[in-house]
This record gives sequence, structure tokens and C-alpha cells, in this order.
Amino acid sequence: MKVAIAVDEGSVAQHFGKCQEYAIFDVLEGRIANLKYVANPGHKPGFLPPYLKGLNVDCIIAGGMGQKALTLFAENNITPILGVSGQVNQVIDDFVQGKIESGVSLCTHPDGQHDGCDGHC
Repeated sequence: MKVAIAVDEGSVAQHFGKCQEYAIFDVLEGRIANLKYVANPGHKPGFLPPYLKGLNVDCIIAGGMGQKALTLFAENNITPILGVSGQVNQVIDDFVQGKIESGVSLCTHPDGQHDGCDGHC
């Protein structure tokens, strides 16, 4: 399984599409393999789910995303896990140990921009 984590300054990014980079790793036989970081190529509506699918990602971990992104990830057979926060290395370990569960999207924007990402991300 190939997993991507949206990353900002070493922590899980609040917004998957506006992160600095993605930590992408394989989980093989209960261990982490091939961890690499890929710069975010830019937030353009509808672009990132197929882009990550092109990198063979099966699962995306982030603090949050909007409904449009959720739909696009489903169309690309990528499972989103939302409501996650913390240091990336710890989140990777927790994921491998089965301790990560999806929760409520944490995505917010300053000054009410994008109305909490609904229909946007």
C-alpha cells in the first residue's frame, strides 16, 4: 500500500491541497518502505487527486479537505483519512501500527475564505 501524507513544516498539513509537500511511503509486511518527499506541484481544483494517483497513492492522510476533493479521491480509488494532526514521523508509525482513524476535516481558511472548502478543494 502506498500512502501520502500532506506535510507542512514536519507536521500533517491542515489542508491537503495547500501543503508544502507530500511524504509518500509504502507499507510492506507491516513496515515502512521507500519514504520520500515530493513537493506539492500546486493547488489547482481537480488536479491533485489524479496527480497522486499517478504516483500510485492508495491513501491520503491530511488534516482536512472539502467535499469536492473527497469525491475526486473516491473517483481515483484513493482513501482519504482526515482529522489527523501531529508530527509526520509519529503519524507514519501510528498508521503502520493501525492507530490512525479518519475523523472530522480540520480544514479552515483565514477570513472565512472558501467557506471552509465546501465544493472548492
